[in-house]
Amino acid sequence: MEINWLSEFAQSWLDRVSQERMPHAVLLAGPAGVGKRAAANWIAMRRLGLTSDNTPQYPFERPQHADLHWIEVPEDKKTIGIDQIRALVAEINMTSYGGTGKTAIIEPANSMTHNAANSLLKTLEEPSGDSLIILITDKTGRLPATIFSRCQRIDISPPPIPDGLAWLNRLQAGAQWAEALREADNAPLRAIDALAALETNAAMARDFAALANGAGSALEVAATWSKMEPLFILDWLGRQVRLAILAHSGGRERAPGLVIDDSVLRRIDRKNLFCYLDIINRLRGQPGGSYNVQLTFEALLIDWATGLSECGESY
Repeated sequence: MEINWLSEFAQSWLDRVSQERMPHAVLLAGPAGVGKRAAANWIAMRRLGLTSDNTPQYPFERPQHADLHWIEVPEDKKTIGIDQIRALVAEINMTSYGGTGKTAIIEPANSMTHNAANSLLKTLEEPSGDSLIILITDKTGRLPATIFSRCQRIDISPPPIPDGLAWLNRLQAGAQWAEALREADNAPLRAIDALAALETNAAMARDFAALANGAGSALEVAATWSKMEPLFILDWLGRQVRLAILAHSGGRERAPGLVIDDSVLRRIDRKNLFCYLDIINRLRGQPGGSYNVQLTFEALLIDWATGLSECGESY
């Protein structure tokens, strides 16, 4: 199925190819779920002569080809290491098997260690032959400026909401796409995963609203939530707090999806909502395993159940 909001990006790339203006290094940047990986895969397949599609497709399969190297975080690691990049550089410097040039995809590029990124710099500055290196990042703030300056950046954004909904309805008519897309910050491919999580989200919403109203146990909720993926929980919490800040500012009508009511908002100081959001964002930025998930969720939820009156004192 064609990812139609990438058609402008695709045409621009095809124009570059026809005019022989292809860069040696490209950075595909944008939020998760907008099709960056599909775009990188399409670039590689076009370059290797493995497809005639004029637009990236969903779903996609990574092609197996001697001239394509896809570098990602190993299953037993949390970063892309220097040994992976050194091996890639050695491969890129070899002669192309098919005569089309070597293509490498690194994702997420922001997961490279400092040493790995430094190891890549010389190759980005002085690429070998017809090599093409495609870096993918959802979090540009974590990528070294030295990498930025040596790549041609292409930003990929979510499509307008009506276009995203139309595409998702072609994928599966009648599903709860409006809510899923809202949960996915309007990124259609992320909404596909969000659809499966709606039931979980509904249960979390009940827990979160109940705690705000003085019902339920923060410890019991934390025990349940700690069994799920921490980043999923923190992303959900972050969205709720951002919506609460918006509603607190008088924009309730612009905050669909907020699970707490006005009476709760009136009891919470807006300054403390920002404090709470800062804590959540800080936790989202920490690597997995760097904190005790259950104890952290207990502190977050106890803070929430007490109206954020002592925000930040438990962390």
